[in-house]
Amino acid sequence: MLTDFPKIECPFVRKTFRVNPDDFKKHGAKLGLREPSVYLAIDEINPGYEWVFDDPETFAVEKLDGTNIKIRTEAGRLVEIQNRLNLIDPLRVVNISKGNLAIIEGLMRAISLGYIVDNEEQAGELIGPKFNANPLQLKEHIWYPFEKALSSLRYKSFNAHEPTFENLSQWFQRFLKSMYYGRVNNLKMDEHDVMAEGVVFYNLKRKAKQQVWRAKLRRDMFRWFYDGQISVEDTPLES
Repeated sequence: MLTDFPKIECPFVRKTFRVNPDDFKKHGAKLGLREPSVYLAIDEINPGYEWVFDDPETFAVEKLDGTNIKIRTEAGRLVEIQNRLNLIDPLRVVNISKGNLAIIEGLMRAISLGYIVDNEEQAGELIGPKFNANPLQLKEHIWYPFEKALSSLRYKSFNAHEPTFENLSQWFQRFLKSMYYGRVNNLKMDEHDVMAEGVVFYNLKRKAKQQVWRAKLRRDMFRWFYDGQISVEDTPLES
């Protein structure tokens, strides 16, 4: 079995806030809520994640909204496929009675684009029509390796402003458009309004030192994400 995906934490402290029960009944499922509460970032740095804000080596990469898939190749063959801790048998995936070919379709497309490397273990995100309501409006499935995202989906604008809570909140709310959507549709950032799910912060210098080197922040971790859909209480629940 391949190693599991390590949990990536938010660089801000998060707290649970109750939401209006009636609003939850109406809009909870659409917003992906399992109970009448939301887990929001607050203006307080998560201890141990100061590097996100004060280390110039830190950069931000678009977080694609799909499902994590790890693979291993050997001697020109795809020998292992894993979703979290679930091993995937390609012969079961290609099931004539169910016809769920999304995983294989995405991997085959990645092979055709040269994303998959021989004799390596790689991790990436499988995105497309069958995953998370397809926010990037893709017509086909694709497996996109995290390693490629480091160079191709890196936001230069992150390093242009002081990464305070307020600045990041405004960036995420108004300006965090999907670089991937623009690339596949040959559009500049000012030519579309499709927002990214969020970002993953990377610091490769810390990785080399075997320190915590990744953190994630999504748009749905901010209170404004729920404005006009559900009413969120001002005071968090006790930890």
